[in-house]
Amino acid sequence: MQNNCCAVILAAGEGRGMKSARPAVMAEVLFKPMIDWVLDAVEDAGIRDICTVTGHCGETLSAHLGARSETVLQRELLGTGHAVLQVRSFLERFRGGDVLIVNGDTPLMDSKTIRAAFEEHKRAGNAITVISACVEDPAGYGRIVRAADGAFTRIIENCDANETIRQIHEINSGACWFQCDRLLEVLGLITNENARDEYYLTDAVRILLANGQRAGAFAAADPDVVLAANDRLQLLDLNTRARQRMLTHWLLEGVDIPCADGIFIGPDVTIGADTRLLPGTILRGKTAIGEDCVIGPNTQLIDTLVGDGVKLDNVLSEQAEIQDGADIGPFVHLRPNAKIGPHTHLGNFVEVKNTQIGEGTKVSHLTYVGDADVGKNVNFGCGCVTVNYTGKEKHRTVIGDHAFIGCNSNLVAPVKVGDYGYTAAGSTITDNVPANALGIARARQVNKEGWVLRKKPYKGMK
Repeated sequence: MQNNCCAVILAAGEGRGMKSARPAVMAEVLFKPMIDWVLDAVEDAGIRDICTVTGHCGETLSAHLGARSETVLQRELLGTGHAVLQVRSFLERFRGGDVLIVNGDTPLMDSKTIRAAFEEHKRAGNAITVISACVEDPAGYGRIVRAADGAFTRIIENCDANETIRQIHEINSGACWFQCDRLLEVLGLITNENARDEYYLTDAVRILLANGQRAGAFAAADPDVVLAANDRLQLLDLNTRARQRMLTHWLLEGVDIPCADGIFIGPDVTIGADTRLLPGTILRGKTAIGEDCVIGPNTQLIDTLVGDGVKLDNVLSEQAEIQDGADIGPFVHLRPNAKIGPHTHLGNFVEVKNTQIGEGTKVSHLTYVGDADVGKNVNFGCGCVTVNYTGKEKHRTVIGDHAFIGCNSNLVAPVKVGDYGYTAAGSTITDNVPANALGIARARQVNKEGWVLRKKPYKGMK
């Protein structure tokens, strides 16, 4: 993309159909806000200078965008032409270049379409090139009007269209390329003489053609790129389409999905060949999975790194790392900064947080390991806890290689168990256990003979 290109993202709409207190463009498709899909497409197309027009909940949207985009507030929502008028000073910086205008609620718009439309825009020497698509159901969208010879003549918004125009299936995506100079010339000439009393950016086509400029419509190969979401029903449709795209992509990349029920794969996820995804698997964020894994059933991974040959069954993992050959589940929760070493085993009802676990270690069941550094080939018995929180501060537990943590041991941090150290079942360990030592911290058993007969603690006893 040329250096003097920029982009303006229109994201001021209230999205009343969403019935949400959040900006409409923050509604999620495959767990990712629609505006982020659009930003990714713009950036992937090679455009670095971006300005977003905000409106409803503008501060929230600006905070979310951060350094990825400049923002300008449209205080009154008077249409797309009025929205672009708010970024005049931004556009002035790119005189002599070109600007992409795109809606922030079209998550399936992709960089391939953006680049192809730009190439056509430059080849034809157009003042404006509208990105269009032919769809089965054009209801609600502006229609692309062409002359008998196929030449693009104008866009008519749905609310202004008569029955003849509404039979047209080629629709306006809301995205277009402008020569910046030509756009700046016509912004002040757009009027609100229409059914909604709004300033439509699409009127620029008519004005430019009347002034002898060239206008074109680039028909996208993929009609889904034009689809937007103005309510929850349309959002569901976008999620359904995006989900199927992800499933198709990964099937063709060698991922095994024997049954797709309940499987959702986010757009930023990567998966290695010969990995099998079982029903109920949800992969979100920057999750990356290696080859030859079995993920699921009923497993959710969020921003998690998974090595090769890993098995995860009924696992919830957030911002964790799981190394090659680990076998985890069922019913395991990996919280942020959990690093699970190679060929480890975590069994049912285990929770790990902010902990490194070494190679070959086994934490079989009913155990919490938090704020700890655990060596290799350690064995945890049932019901163990690293007691990491005093109510004011958190402390770490350190366990050496080949240690054995007996059932129902409480390790009260800060505490260390040395290499080959052993804790007796039922112990509450508050002092360090040296290497090769046995730590015992429990009272001796006392039996009260005849106590049950005297106290009669059970129901129905006489």
